[in-house]
Amino acid sequence: MTADIRCRSAVQDDLDVILALLRDDALGQTREYLNADDRAHYSAALERISTQPDNDVIVVERGGVVVGTFQMTFIDNLSLRASTRAQIEGVRVRSDLRGEGIGEAMMRWALDRAKERGCALVQLTTNRDRGEQATRFYEKLGFKATHHGMKLYFSE
Repeated sequence: MTADIRCRSAVQDDLDVILALLRDDALGQTREYLNADDRAHYSAALERISTQPDNDVIVVERGGVVVGTFQMTFIDNLSLRASTRAQIEGVRVRSDLRGEGIGEAMMRWALDRAKERGCALVQLTTNRDRGEQATRFYEKLGFKATHHGMKLYFSE
């Protein structure tokens, strides 16, 4: 990881910048943080996540400024010889800083953390609307599109 990048667990004081990162593209603007009531739900969710030992929202700082975020969850499984896997979601880097190595540095930090925890694999999803650039980014890190993902939303 580059010397000026630091990853740490998010705290409530980070919530507004995390929400800004989640909305920092066309897709995020359609589904994240619309009003004060929504913010209260995000705050409660961050509080719940922070109390779970195998679930964490990470913020990525450069020069003391939050420039990225992701969520990492460790999941025990019976499959793959009862192994643990890491799930990474909500990966975001500030749009004006993309292409500067921040995303790669934070993903390498996450992969190292998964190895330290003894994970057999790391999985993630990326929305198809994010395009080929996102796919190439993850492939460069060694990810392979081995599964066909599906989701069922209960409310839209």
